Amino acid sequence: MTIRQMERKANAIRQDLVTMLTAAGSGHSAGPLGMADVFTALYFSVLTHDPKHPDDPERDRLFLSNGHICPIWYTTLAHAGYLPRREMLTTLRTMGSRLQGHPHRKALPPIENPAGPLGQGLSQAAGYAYAARIDHAKFQVYCVLSDGEHEEGQTWEAIMFAGKHRLASITAIVDRNNIQIDGYTEDIMPLEPLRAKYEAFNWHVIEVDGHNMEEIIDACSLAKAIVEKPVAILAHTIPGKGVDFMEFDYVWHGKPPNSTEARDALHQLRTLGGRIVGEHE
Repeated sequence: MTIRQMERKANAIRQDLVTMLTAAGSGHSAGPLGMADVFTALYFSVLTHDPKHPDDPERDRLFLSNGHICPIWYTTLAHAGYLPRREMLTTLRTMGSRLQGHPHRKALPPIENPAGPLGQGLSQAAGYAYAARIDHAKFQVYCVLSDGEHEEGQTWEAIMFAGKHRLASITAIVDRNNIQIDGYTEDIMPLEPLRAKYEAFNWHVIEVDGHNMEEIIDACSLAKAIVEKPVAILAHTIPGKGVDFMEFDYVWHGKPPNSTEARDALHQLRTLGGRIVGEHE
């Protein structure tokens, strides 16, 4: 895909995400909307993967640590060919569904790890990368995690472990959206200087605009070329991206839109915030 095609794909994914959350009447809005561009870049440009052969041993591994944003993962996987779009739109958080509120390992082929409690994903990814080195595997290991998870000690244990062992196959992508369920990260437990902290533990750090497709892809390409240490990509995102009444508002961290809000959100996404006007508008 071209950059422009991926931008359009991310917008379509956001629209399906809103529809999915509204149908479920449950789930998280802000983080998934904010990470749509990152997940689009991963599945349509960065990752080595094949939906026709999802268990290919040479596939790149993606670990999702902040499991509550899994609606954006499910939506992207449907667009990438891993599950039917109808299933994605209508079965989120329903009894017996493959699309639970937090990812369930093996429910869908690309899900490598369960992600319920926050703060564990980077440890899982680091252990996997360490084992892969022993096996002389060549695939890359990616871990998506939230900024709020950096308030948990286990995250820093994983950062220290990966830095000590120079696990260069790991790329951590941090959703730096500055919110968590009950407020703003810098009010609750300040994380800055986050870049300097990673660097102090022997990580290479790249900061990107998490809504700039080209920057995301370039950062992931650079990460593959760095062979002496793990890489952290700090993706600065807008929670609720594309929907004006959700953007930057932590209230939408764990709240789905109702039917009226969804109608407004979908209109904004389809018209790019009113920049595209139909002939009857």
